[in-house]
Amino acid sequence: MRKIQILLVEDNDGDILLISEALEEGRILNELQIAKDGQEAILLLTKAGEYINAITPDIILLDINLPKKNGHEVLKFIKNNAALKQIPVIMLTTSSTPRDVVEAYREHANCYITKPVGGLDFLTVISQIEEFWFSIVKLPSTT
Repeated sequence: MRKIQILLVEDNDGDILLISEALEEGRILNELQIAKDGQEAILLLTKAGEYINAITPDIILLDINLPKKNGHEVLKFIKNNAALKQIPVIMLTTSSTPRDVVEAYREHANCYITKPVGGLDFLTVISQIEEFWFSIVKLPSTT
């Protein structure tokens, strides 16, 4: 069975650790790539510069509040790029403002999840994302 390729675009080291651990504990084989800002995510996705050998992700977990380019800018870039637009993008963010939710769906996010504050709740959400997106949903092939 092939590993699911996940791109996590997140600048908070604590959230990166929690998500990484939750995915490691899960039943689904996965390989996690991490971009800590929006600009790095775009470079990785376009395989520019040092990212020439980056693997195209099967799914993207994208925060909104990022340095350099925010999550909305990254999402817009992905969904306007013919080679990337089929990749499901899950907005995983602390923002619960209606404006951010509407804008994310307007930019064709596949779903919008507000990060829970508590560590145990956060792990539960990640396991539910994993269960739904990696066990139930059929992802498009990126190879």
